[in-house]
Amino acid sequence: MLTLKEIDEIREHLEKAQNPLFLFDNDNDGLTSFLILQRFIGRGKGIAIKTFPDLNIIYHKRVRELNPDYIFILDKALVSDEFLEKVKEDNIPVVWIDHHQVDVEKNKWIKDSYINYYNPYLNDKTNEPVAYLSYKIANRKEDIWLAMVGCISDCYMPDFYDEFVEKFPELGLKNPKSPFDLLYNSEIGRISRILDFSLKDTTTNVVQMLKFMMKARGPLDILDESSGTKQLLKRFEEINSKYQDLILRARESVEGDLLYFQYSGNLSLSSNISNQLMYEFPDKVIVVVYINKEIGNISLRGPGNVLKLTLDVIEGIDGATGGGHEKATGAKMVVGELAGFKVAVEKAVEKGVGLV
Repeated sequence: MLTLKEIDEIREHLEKAQNPLFLFDNDNDGLTSFLILQRFIGRGKGIAIKTFPDLNIIYHKRVRELNPDYIFILDKALVSDEFLEKVKEDNIPVVWIDHHQVDVEKNKWIKDSYINYYNPYLNDKTNEPVAYLSYKIANRKEDIWLAMVGCISDCYMPDFYDEFVEKFPELGLKNPKSPFDLLYNSEIGRISRILDFSLKDTTTNVVQMLKFMMKARGPLDILDESSGTKQLLKRFEEINSKYQDLILRARESVEGDLLYFQYSGNLSLSSNISNQLMYEFPDKVIVVVYINKEIGNISLRGPGNVLKLTLDVIEGIDGATGGGHEKATGAKMVVGELAGFKVAVEKAVEKGVGLV
């Protein structure tokens, strides 16, 4: 967890910021972290980062356009040197809040006095989602539902679940077995999936969603069809139909201790698919590969140290990148390397890597 001193420091940065720009990871943890902090101070613009694995230099153009007096980076493990060097030249203060496992010695920016870097992993090796950290920073009880969305989407059961379910009994479960039990079997989980899929819409519609969510009074606003939610719910139905078809196909890909599923198309859902498969097959190593033109975007999940599996396998693959949490990672490589990657994964899993 962040220390009380760190929480106070972040609050001070937020209160100082008059025109902040929030750059957040393109998932529910990133989205709800932005919303919680923006609603806390009542100002600021947010941009979802769609580049992987890092926040790269192309986003500096948006910095120049919006001319912020502060930049807050949320739930992003990697930020390119070029981007940080540019904003340092611009003399814009940067507050970077993350929760991924990091190697301080390999990341010069963590130690740079210009960057205000906060990560609970550096304190006590914990990795509470950034939505959880943001909720503790803002301390606004009315946004407990947003924090729940971010937490369960990141497979984390927060210590305020009982408080949430007391306030919104119709949205939760009496005795959930896990965070993903809530994600796939409750109304707060449905809201989570609606918001997650809304991030996969056009830029114009994502901007409209963000504007709506900055003012949403509560979770039921998402479920009630209105002018503000019409596109949200429409997009959810469109993507969910395709998603369910992919899940059906993926379930047939189990071989021993490994479920390896590969697909292509115009929609990247590898993280969503791998999360649900991890819930349904908790004793398997899950590998979901989405092919987009010449690039394979990969999500890996498993009961053991999948981070070790990921790093071991990509080490011998030219140009491959990857990282994440112990039991949930992502990787990226050119399509021509995927056949060798699959063989390497199969051999590693046979040795028990990722299972323990």
